[in-house]
Amino acid sequence: MDAIDQKLISILQRNARMPLKAIAAQVFLSAPAVSARIDKLEAQKLIRGYHAEVDKQKLGYHITAFISLELSVKQKPEFYAFIVDCPNVLECNCVTGNYSMLIKVAFHSTQELDQFIGQLQSFGNTSTQIVFSTPVPHRDVEIQYEGE
Repeated sequence: MDAIDQKLISILQRNARMPLKAIAAQVFLSAPAVSARIDKLEAQKLIRGYHAEVDKQKLGYHITAFISLELSVKQKPEFYAFIVDCPNVLECNCVTGNYSMLIKVAFHSTQELDQFIGQLQSFGNTSTQIVFSTPVPHRDVEIQYEGE
């Protein structure tokens, strides 16, 4: 990956819908050359997808929470099969510390959250933190490229 690829990733993280012509102007290449480089980055799985950022609140998901789950190693296969099919799970990470899983969820109500926590407790102890505000929302990785 050279400096142009790094700059392309940086541009696409900020605005994946930017027209190829505009991207090409920023990296001093032709639109077909930019398209070929983006295709290569996708094939290498450096770019894994393009997503719309939506307002969960406006969709009725008023409760965002982080749930820590204590999980034994033996339960991981069963838990992974369960968690991957849970539509309210935004993210699930295997972590270090007292709890082995950190799960980010979004629900319409605390009642729905409570029901989900009840399901999780069949795997182990939980600890839940409900989000009040998000001073730093999700952001992308900063790409350092030659020339800056």
